Amino acid sequence: MFDESLLDDPDALSRADLHGLLRGAAESGARVRTAMRNADEAGVGTLTPDGRPRAVLVAGPGPAAGSAADLLGALADGSCPVAFIRPSGVAPAPGALRWTLPGWTGPLDLLLVASPDGTEPGLGLLIEQAYRRGCSVVSVSPAGTPLAEATAQARGLAIPLTTTWYENATAGGERGADTEQAARVLPTGPGTLWSLLTPLLALADRIGLLGAPGVSLDTLADRLDQLAERCGPAIATYSNPAKTLAAELADTLPLIWTEGELAAAVGRRFATVLAALAGRPALPAELPEALTAHSTLLAGALAAGADPEDFFRDRVEEPEALHARVVLLREQAPTVTSPAAAARDLALHRDTPVSELEAAEGSSPLETAAELLAVTDFAAVYLALAGTP
Repeated sequence: MFDESLLDDPDALSRADLHGLLRGAAESGARVRTAMRNADEAGVGTLTPDGRPRAVLVAGPGPAAGSAADLLGALADGSCPVAFIRPSGVAPAPGALRWTLPGWTGPLDLLLVASPDGTEPGLGLLIEQAYRRGCSVVSVSPAGTPLAEATAQARGLAIPLTTTWYENATAGGERGADTEQAARVLPTGPGTLWSLLTPLLALADRIGLLGAPGVSLDTLADRLDQLAERCGPAIATYSNPAKTLAAELADTLPLIWTEGELAAAVGRRFATVLAALAGRPALPAELPEALTAHSTLLAGALAAGADPEDFFRDRVEEPEALHARVVLLREQAPTVTSPAAAARDLALHRDTPVSELEAAEGSSPLETAAELLAVTDFAAVYLALAGTP
């Protein structure tokens, strides 16, 4: 059950936050700044590329690597193909996963390997494949890990992953009984995404994939700090966009409808963290296709009117029916050609409530990503904490 009263009790939220999820979300701006320094010290700023690569391949374990690849591709805006290499294996364990380069990969391509752990043997084998084919390699992983060493052996660039003291303590087994559970949750947390994505953005700017110079990343970090203040646990629900969104999504099935490539990447990320952190299902879809893909769903058993009131029905200990709620994610205010109005009309016609979120007017693509990601990440964390038994 979702305890909405917990949202306006910062002390209770802090006690429920056993794995530092709120801290990870609040520290995103600081992580961006530290990751920028780590990338610069690793030599990203001194690279002299001959030109833009033919294709960029991204590999890594867990949801964070996939989200980083998705966002990088959206921010590149078609300037270069960005593809995520999905692993295969019998279990989602470090030693069981294997990655394989596409058959066309060669010297004109760039392989980016992003790992919060850095101990996956399959990623080391992937780097060996890339080296044999003459493919350039860059990795982001903790310093001194097997992945960083494999990158150095392949004459690639190894960028140290930005971590915090409590994550390092967790990795070292110094936090007591909750260590194993914390280690399982933190790699999916909000802060990890920015630790992986920021060095890739700095590198992408250097090779001409997108515009993300140091000043833009500084502005990104400042925006994340501002959003952490707006969405923090001390801010009341009525003026806190993340708490408001969390309260609206409680006990619903979120249908995340997005407009624009960047919003689509954020929507998929939102669905991922809702499942991974809050244990809640969500269905992302891009407009205008979402109007067709989810139209029947809005008229089915999950529609708001699918559970008619029956005065004589016994409701003792009967759980409340789960109904759909549409979440509209937009990169900017809708224009006359935007499908947002049709999406809103369809939802309201089916008696389905709608939550809307868009970036502030005049935001750059990086600032847009920061705003949409911060609000949705905080909302997922609040849903996870207020839904804790």
